[in-house]
Amino acid sequence: MTQQDEIREEFPRLADPFRRELLAHCYRMLGSVHDAEDLVQETYLRAWRGYDAFEGRSSMRTWLHRIATNTCLDALESRKKRPLPTGLGTPDAQPADELTERREVPWLEPVPDAMVGADGADPAAIVTSRESIRLAFVAALQHLPPRQRAVLLLRDVLRWRAAEVAELMDTTVASVNSALQRARAQLKSVTPSEETVDEPTTPAQRELLDRYVTAFEKKDIDAIVGLFTHDAVWEMPPFLSWFKGPVHIGELIRRNCPAGPGDMRLIATELNGQHAFAMYLREGEGEPFRPWNLHVLTLEGAEVAHVVAFFDLELFEKFGLPEVFEEVSAQGPGEGERS
Repeated sequence: MTQQDEIREEFPRLADPFRRELLAHCYRMLGSVHDAEDLVQETYLRAWRGYDAFEGRSSMRTWLHRIATNTCLDALESRKKRPLPTGLGTPDAQPADELTERREVPWLEPVPDAMVGADGADPAAIVTSRESIRLAFVAALQHLPPRQRAVLLLRDVLRWRAAEVAELMDTTVASVNSALQRARAQLKSVTPSEETVDEPTTPAQRELLDRYVTAFEKKDIDAIVGLFTHDAVWEMPPFLSWFKGPVHIGELIRRNCPAGPGDMRLIATELNGQHAFAMYLREGEGEPFRPWNLHVLTLEGAEVAHVVAFFDLELFEKFGLPEVFEEVSAQGPGEGERS
């Protein structure tokens, strides 16, 4: 076996353990799980090609993140930012307003906790903190210039030293510190606090999630209104409009949701380090329940403060969610099997 063959055999064993955290890094940079997967593949291709020159002056993890960051920066030269409706600067809408759909906008996408190592399946091997993939945080990142975005992620999420970042970015430590200061100032108002990223452990919070499922499956508008904080926000890409306040949210659902009582089913999941539900809709009695949208919830105490409902049906298959809702296997938070 030649030395080159040995290198090619060694590389996957050393590099593959970092795949999920590299996906998380690329997702934060690009705001798209699809783009992130492509860029991780490009990162590994670049790393494999250059591995024979890897001298080990830094760790494999640091080296791969360096390549991934540069790969993302290259990609961002030709990509637009990925917003949510609330990030476009438009005022909140009225429930009676006509909904405007804009599928040509490259909207921010959610990401499953399991894909980026934030699912807690193995507490000893969690590679991504939940707060670093929260929707509000990732959405705010998309409004930073790409290099400023990279500086903040390398310094505050990956905990690189300023000198390491300066070397990667081919700049000075002073420039890195200045960029970091500006980025932190812009993100200060949306950075998740410790109490908003913990698992809901209180009976009131668990009961809130059960009520959420019941209210939507019954399409009980009064019960839906009662779920939200007084200043709650509802947005639903690819629709431009967003809505504020529980009464407006309830009226929006009453006017625009085509389902009747009993025509919706919800499956609990975890996206972006937050509680989420995959919603399924049937067109009539006896018809199958098919994918409709994905709700990502932000909780505030025992109320819902924000919902982003993603109407991208391709995400169901991407995230391994069932094509058809099966009554006997679906479970909500704290529920047993449905009968």
